[in-house]
Amino acid sequence: MNFKNSKNYLAVTGKPKKHKHLVKNKWLEKYEKTNRKKSRPPLVNPYAIIAVFSVLFSAYYILIPKEKDKHKMNISRAKVSKDEVTVVFVLGGPGCGKGTQCAKLVQDFGFVHLSEEQQRKGSEFGELIRNYIKEGKIVPMEITIALLEKAMIENDSNRFLIDGFPRALDQAQQFEKEVVESTTILFFDCPEDVMLQRLLKRGETSGRIDDNVESIKKRFETFKSTSYPVIEHYRKVNKVHTIPCADGVDEVYSKVKPIVEGLFKQ
Repeated sequence: MNFKNSKNYLAVTGKPKKHKHLVKNKWLEKYEKTNRKKSRPPLVNPYAIIAVFSVLFSAYYILIPKEKDKHKMNISRAKVSKDEVTVVFVLGGPGCGKGTQCAKLVQDFGFVHLSEEQQRKGSEFGELIRNYIKEGKIVPMEITIALLEKAMIENDSNRFLIDGFPRALDQAQQFEKEVVESTTILFFDCPEDVMLQRLLKRGETSGRIDDNVESIKKRFETFKSTSYPVIEHYRKVNKVHTIPCADGVDEVYSKVKPIVEGLFKQ
């Protein structure tokens, strides 16, 4: 059947007649404008659904502890108490040998050795802490206490040596208020000239940014002005054990070991 008229062709076939010699005629353009299906946006944006589920999924794993972790968290929190945890503050001027003596106590008594230097590694506050130490200044106590508490909670031991902390009296008071009361204090007493020589010798291989004469002198002054009052404070409550440490490592440890043994005989 031959339809010359486009309107008749449309009436019979339901489709507009195609014209080979024209791209589009005027009538066809009018037809498309009035009969074109309008694209409707979906009632719900699929990307929004994905975003919502992503947030809920992340919140579940971040805010809700897994079942196997709940038990560990409860045990950890319960053990950070005065009666069940042994916390020894290990104090003394820089270069007095605290770290060396702590290593021996770890081996003989199963302590966990915590220090400001250890906790700053890999933490989000690493660069900030390094700058404070380089200047011989005290790291803000909120940072130090938070890192120490985190390390204690995550550890299975209930014996802790906290090396070089507290460095100021307010740190001591805040730590005992927020975390746990200390058991005793080991104060390694060493002459400054001996400590200076030890630190300079260590600086030859340690790579530490604070093992230089300028930083060492600042650290000596900081210890005398802010850290020594901590020792005086604990002396008043009979918690301080003073150990002279100008001698060799083994000689000093022979004085330290009986003190620690006495803690566990009580």
